[in-house]
Amino acid sequence: MKQLGTLYIVATPLGHPKDITLRAVEILNQVDGIICEEIRQAKRLLHQLNLPDKPLYPLNEHNEAQQAPMLVSLLQEGQQLALISDCGTPVFSDPGALLIHQAVVMGVTVKPIPGPSSLMAALSVVDMPIEQFVFGGFLPRKPEKRRQALQKLKAIGLPIVLMDAPYRLITLLQEVERLFGSEIPITLALDLTLPQENILRGSLHSVLKTLKTRKAEFVLIIHLLKSK
Repeated sequence: MKQLGTLYIVATPLGHPKDITLRAVEILNQVDGIICEEIRQAKRLLHQLNLPDKPLYPLNEHNEAQQAPMLVSLLQEGQQLALISDCGTPVFSDPGALLIHQAVVMGVTVKPIPGPSSLMAALSVVDMPIEQFVFGGFLPRKPEKRRQALQKLKAIGLPIVLMDAPYRLITLLQEVERLFGSEIPITLALDLTLPQENILRGSLHSVLKTLKTRKAEFVLIIHLLKSK
């Protein structure tokens, strides 16, 4: 019986190329192919790391259902494949869960290659204790469903971590302000690891007032404390 391949889940830099781990470079160098969100971004990463060209397989929210069976068949044939996202740790709020499920069902070994994570990077610089939190991720796009999702998160009574597309930054802050109030304390991590990185802390009102970057990659932490 032919030996099955391995699917590696490889974390890549958020923005600063030197944040790649030695193990991640080793794995990306040795695999037969790389599964990525965007071909151009994956080619840029390989170039930055001085790695040889590899077969690149696009996997995103629109094509995962079609691509997953084909990729699993490659793994069943013995190929070693790496899954990466555009930046950071794959699968968490990114495509890949269906692929991993189908690979596991077929007996393929799935190995994490840990590294950069925007979630953990943002939490690591918070200036108040966070023993528990709830990850809200990307909220639904429709306004009413977004409001309902925020209400459910608020009811849990724990610090809330949210992400969204850069162009929805201000809109999200305004939505949070309407539901949580302008004095709710927040931490807003902008463009982590990039030259323009900025960590804003304080009330939502003060952050909105001083925010100059109206479009940025971000992680928002709402410091909601559960009432005793």
